[in-house]
Amino acid sequence: MPRRAPRNVLFDKLRTPRRLTGFLKTASICVLVAGLLSPLTHATAADAAATSNDYCGGQCSDILPPGENGNATLAQILLNQAFGTQPAHAEDQLGPYAGLATGYQGLTDAKINTFFNDASFGVPSDQVASTEKPAGRGDVTIVRDKKTGVPHITGTTRYGTEFGAGYAAAEDRLWLMDVFRHVGRGQLTGFAGGAAANQGLEQQFYRDAPYTEADLQAQIDNAVAHNGTRGQQALTDANAYLDGINSYIDASDSGRYFPGEYVLTGHKDSVTNAGTIDHFKITDLVALASVVGSLFGSGGGGEVNNALSLIAAQSKYGVAEGTRVWESFRMRNDAEAALTVHDGTSFPYAGRPADPEGAALPDAGSVTEEPLVYDRTGSAATAGAKSASAVAARTALSSARRGMSNALVVSGKYTASGRPVAVFGPQTGYFAPQLLLLQEIQGPGISARGASFAGLSMYVELGRGQDYSWSATTSGQDIIDTYAVELCQDDHHYLYHGTCTAMDQVERKNAWKPTVADGTAAGSYTMRVWRTRYGPVQYRATVGGKKVAYATLRSSYLHEADSIIGFQMLNDPGYVKGPKDFQSAAQHINYTFNWFYADSQHTAYYNSGDNPVRASGVDAEFPVLAEPAYEWRNWDPATNTADYTPASAHPNSVDQDYYISWNNKQAEDYTTASWGDGSVHRGDLLDDRVAKLVAAGGVTRTKVVQAMADAALTDLRAEDVLPKLLKVIGSSPVTDSTAAAAVSRLQAWVTAGAKRTETSAGSRKYADADAIRILDAWWPLLVKAEFEPGLGSDLYTAFTGNLPVDEAPSAGHGPTGSHAGSSFQYGWWSYVDKDIRAVLGESVRDGLTRKYCGGGGLGACRDVLISTLKEAAGKTAAQVYPGDDQCSAGDQWCADSIAQRPLGGVKHGRIGWQNRPTFQQVVEYTSHR
Repeated sequence: MPRRAPRNVLFDKLRTPRRLTGFLKTASICVLVAGLLSPLTHATAADAAATSNDYCGGQCSDILPPGENGNATLAQILLNQAFGTQPAHAEDQLGPYAGLATGYQGLTDAKINTFFNDASFGVPSDQVASTEKPAGRGDVTIVRDKKTGVPHITGTTRYGTEFGAGYAAAEDRLWLMDVFRHVGRGQLTGFAGGAAANQGLEQQFYRDAPYTEADLQAQIDNAVAHNGTRGQQALTDANAYLDGINSYIDASDSGRYFPGEYVLTGHKDSVTNAGTIDHFKITDLVALASVVGSLFGSGGGGEVNNALSLIAAQSKYGVAEGTRVWESFRMRNDAEAALTVHDGTSFPYAGRPADPEGAALPDAGSVTEEPLVYDRTGSAATAGAKSASAVAARTALSSARRGMSNALVVSGKYTASGRPVAVFGPQTGYFAPQLLLLQEIQGPGISARGASFAGLSMYVELGRGQDYSWSATTSGQDIIDTYAVELCQDDHHYLYHGTCTAMDQVERKNAWKPTVADGTAAGSYTMRVWRTRYGPVQYRATVGGKKVAYATLRSSYLHEADSIIGFQMLNDPGYVKGPKDFQSAAQHINYTFNWFYADSQHTAYYNSGDNPVRASGVDAEFPVLAEPAYEWRNWDPATNTADYTPASAHPNSVDQDYYISWNNKQAEDYTTASWGDGSVHRGDLLDDRVAKLVAAGGVTRTKVVQAMADAALTDLRAEDVLPKLLKVIGSSPVTDSTAAAAVSRLQAWVTAGAKRTETSAGSRKYADADAIRILDAWWPLLVKAEFEPGLGSDLYTAFTGNLPVDEAPSAGHGPTGSHAGSSFQYGWWSYVDKDIRAVLGESVRDGLTRKYCGGGGLGACRDVLISTLKEAAGKTAAQVYPGDDQCSAGDQWCADSIAQRPLGGVKHGRIGWQNRPTFQQVVEYTSHR
């Protein structure tokens, strides 16, 4: 059955383009539909009963909004833009996903699949929507179910199985896959249009992974050469997968049911069918993998920013005291931090050395960011384009990388059934179509259902096997170091082991012109990166008066393809038979992830990533000298390989009472690269709830889902910090009427549960709306008033560069800017919490070096809080929520709402805010092989 095709790509401001709107006004929709609708022929439905290799007993569920179908023909796009019509299965998972926010309190096990899909293997015969033999092959069948249209791929040969996986992926995500292979190569604007957001996106990833075609091919050759028969199998699988993708491209092109975005962006002609859709090749998969790895699985960076804030602290307080102040804000190993492995086991990594050596701190005022973009013309030279470039650079160079995934896993010892329960999934942002796709793959050596990144779905990457499920969250441990290479001869030569060596210049020239999809005026620029053996140059400075370039070295650099082996193992029922096998598979994944596992008997956890063994005395927080003594142990620059910490040194566990993760600290003494792993973290929202469930016993799937959903609607600041702020204010009677009214509203909200929830389903009005508005306005004001007087403006500003002050739902953050759902990952919650508790005279472990609020006096602190609270209470909703391309000013619910950012031509409506994974599983296995 030929299927639909995808959408358009303007990554941020993507609404109906003016040119497309005008086109719709002047064209006859009826004529277009008559001439362009794809031939949706249905093959005879085949009986595909549930398979006998499923040990979940109907208790595995999943969800992935907005829907499985991410392709739309030109006619379908035009109908959607004109009338809001949705292609089949384009958004049928969005409603159930959104509905959990108002339905979770009345949830029962029997109602779980009201809000999730049945993730059992196979399709009951009465639920088969279509059966397809892709390209007429006899060794693979794709069955799609009526409810969601998810492809269930069954092959009798390994080649046929992977061919089917590629064919199904192209049916569901061809345009999206094409977009991201261009992102991975730094060529998005020339392909999809020159919108400022597109410029920023390609710049962000090209700065991290400026690969040549030879680099991409070398990754494949290396992964195959070093992994024996599994490496050869991975290459064979990838080629079969590509054959399936390209077979669909040919079929959809000749049948004229390819994604309509190819017409709207000028790659195909809707009348003559002139133009081409390029076949995919093996290096495209590596380009795609580099985007995924950079966005979700590469912890670290930020060493130069760390150095700048340390210098600011030392400038204010002196070297010794300034260092102590800096360390107290850095919170490398905070005793009050929420932990995933909480049984007291220590896993030392990237801690502060007793006697630091080799540091290469810049001279004050000497740091400049390395330019990426040159020779701007046309729309590339506008203020909006330059602003997008600045945001892309900050994102690429920061250690505050997006995590946005969570996991709740409970041992069978504490459940009603005696079997483990897990609710977990990745938060990959909200897009239309989604970056992930759902599928089931059954074939020789493969048996799995779940989610995979589009274009990399030769294996299920997060999901379930026959009798086990697995998932991941971003971990963020530091696998990136910054080296100061001393310059010689000129700005593009450096000393490598005493020899003046030329930097390697790589560049990408991009140009674009207006299209129906993107009316951005014509423009062009060149992205240019200078590479050293220590990685790409990101900054320049002087160190001790000598000119240096700061280059960043990432252990996964030139190795994004390596992780394919671990995913292959996770899909292999002959390999994974229990928690130790699962951990072994995860050890073959070099992305920085936390991996979780559940079957009917056991739970497990493993933290993956190639953690380099650093030279003794090297502090991973700061730039170091590019000298042999300070390089990674046994580092080979030709292959970017080194010694890595052994698997036993990575946080890992089997059958702990429970596990939680929301991108929090993994274990004692295990330092993550990002700041803010302290006394208040969004991981506490899960930990507090799951700990209570475990203490009470009798845990069920329903209770764990409810714990997740409850945390997903809770304002972290209000639950864990606001009560202490109100305690300070309440230390004396509040006589000011404005302050008293605000305190009353805030206290009532805390008592009600500190949720950001609607008054009723669909009302689009928050209960406790005034309290929410007040806290949203108050938080940045109180943080600044609390800390800037004591730190001074320079140091306060430097620290806010290391860690943002706030990340409320309405703030612009995450891979999609505002309306991203994920919230409260990064902020000054721990700083405020520890400081306020210290002012109150309460016990604080690993506290800040001094008291800041009001200079440490309770009365003075109270005055600071009341004055800023009054200012916040006086701000109108329109001031707090100023409006954007999605919402009018003052619309609080809309400001928080989640938008499925279009990556193609089809748009979806907004849903209410939830802070939860995009793809999510609920599992409780009934038996084991």
